Amino acid sequence: MSGSSRVSTAWATSLCRLCLSVSLLIANQVSGAPLPLELYIPDAPPLTFVDGPQGHGMVGEAVLTAIANAGYVAHVHELPWARSQKHVSETQDSLIAPLSRTPEREDRFTWIASIMPMERAFFSLDRPVNSFEQAKKTYRVIGVGLGSAQEEILRAQGFRDDQIHPLTIGDNPAQMLLKGRIDAWFNGIPESLYIWPKLTEHKLFMSPVMSNAELYLACSKQCSAQLVQDLRKAVETLRNDGTLARIQQRYLPQ
Repeated sequence: MSGSSRVSTAWATSLCRLCLSVSLLIANQVSGAPLPLELYIPDAPPLTFVDGPQGHGMVGEAVLTAIANAGYVAHVHELPWARSQKHVSETQDSLIAPLSRTPEREDRFTWIASIMPMERAFFSLDRPVNSFEQAKKTYRVIGVGLGSAQEEILRAQGFRDDQIHPLTIGDNPAQMLLKGRIDAWFNGIPESLYIWPKLTEHKLFMSPVMSNAELYLACSKQCSAQLVQDLRKAVETLRNDGTLARIQQRYLPQ
């Protein structure tokens, strides 16, 4: 087969795939069937539950409600959090939540809408610190979620590499703190206060709030403008009618 024939065949194949995609999109719209979307979330209670009997969490439930109200259906996936971010940023029209909008991530995603603020603090087994500077001098090893914004925040604050110990998101950092293998845990306050009582009755000390950043529903860098518009509008409707606040309140400790 000549070079020109191969090019023509490849072009025709690409055109056929495009026509098929457009046909399926039109068919879904005509039939009224919800359009499928891939959503990546971590198992990070109470923010997100991948398969929780009580629902999908403060952020997960809000995102899934917005997706449904916008006329789409979500296929939920769980991968290691760093891998989820890499996959979503490199694909097209994939969704991810909850994601903090940090400088390192800014150009890798399309930021659809803020879901809720996230306050972060240091947690330890003894007297808490009152500042990042004090934490640098006090803690030899600080546990953070692998691929989390906490890791980026500490690096931006000038913590040494050997002070930052990334651990699988979930109760791993809490377990390590309880066993004395790390000196402190830098994490989101709702998640930490949810996890700790399920592990132990040992008293946990919390520093003042050290960081406050919004948690977002985000999309791939290459993301349909219509999808962004639909989901942004759906999230704002949930915010304005009080649904977001009610969902968050439902998952807070009583």
